[in-house]
Amino acid sequence: MIPHAPGDETQWDWLELPNPPEFWGWGKTAHLLVGSLAHSAKWRAALSPSEDQPHLVAGLDRVTRGLGGVSRVWRFDRMATVCDPGSGWVTASFAGVAKHYGVAVAICPPRRGNRKGVVEKVNHTAAQRWWRTLADEVTVEAAQASVDRFARVRGDTRIRSTADGRSSVAVVAKAEPLAAVPAVPYPVIISETRTASRQALVSYRGNRYSVPPELAAAQVVVSHPVGGEFVDIATTSGIVVARHRLAADGLGVMVRDSGHVIALDTAAMATAATGRPHRRKERIPPGPAAKAAAAQLLQQHGASPVVNQSCTPSTDSTVIDLSAYERAAQNRTIQ
Repeated sequence: MIPHAPGDETQWDWLELPNPPEFWGWGKTAHLLVGSLAHSAKWRAALSPSEDQPHLVAGLDRVTRGLGGVSRVWRFDRMATVCDPGSGWVTASFAGVAKHYGVAVAICPPRRGNRKGVVEKVNHTAAQRWWRTLADEVTVEAAQASVDRFARVRGDTRIRSTADGRSSVAVVAKAEPLAAVPAVPYPVIISETRTASRQALVSYRGNRYSVPPELAAAQVVVSHPVGGEFVDIATTSGIVVARHRLAADGLGVMVRDSGHVIALDTAAMATAATGRPHRRKERIPPGPAAKAAAAQLLQQHGASPVVNQSCTPSTDSTVIDLSAYERAAQNRTIQ
């Protein structure tokens, strides 16, 4: 057992979760950044589609605010987004993150996973008791709310032995002297690839944002700074084609630019035969092209095309004799 002073250390680790719901679009693995206060064992976690440095910084900010403050030290294993795996020296890009939050960075020795055993135990709990019971139809935003609720209801209520007796994790954590979290997150930009729908809408974090109709069904790159108010949507070549105000995660709202709506309506009307929208009760009989296509389909299925377009009812019918069923029912009743 390694003793930890109150407010001294927060341990961090990535937990790889297999087989996320397919409609998330995250592939075969989801990633959960877990942070745990080493003294009280209070923990929070953040779901992420990637373990790159921007998503790491976004998860650090979210989890730190969930923990209620910043400890003196952040401890990591030798992940390449934090340090050089060989030497253990903190990278220049992450040194700015540590300076922004006012923490010292501690790197575990090679092959010493037990040095951050508090968060390793939390990983086991999150994987076995939360992830394995998560429903397939849950969205990413609902899954994040679920793990937050699990950490509060199950994690914070655990009873621990302290020098003053037995107390819950929440009570012990409340007494830890943590520094205040900076008012704004570290300015890093998160980028993710999405595919626009045929209605020129891009789904991102439980909401949909419009793009020009030329990008319908095309791949785009969605990016925004952590804690920012706006989201940019660019082509794969890096040209920004849309900027929208970022809605709260999981609201299910549709954010459209008026210019995109007009352009999409113009493009849709240009493909219509009449060049105008159809009236609700307008009669639109099949034309020669539709009749020719129908005749071709009938020939492919071994049927002859209909030549007579009159309304004469067909004399072909299938007659089902129900007397056999009646006799069977009566015999069964008699027996």
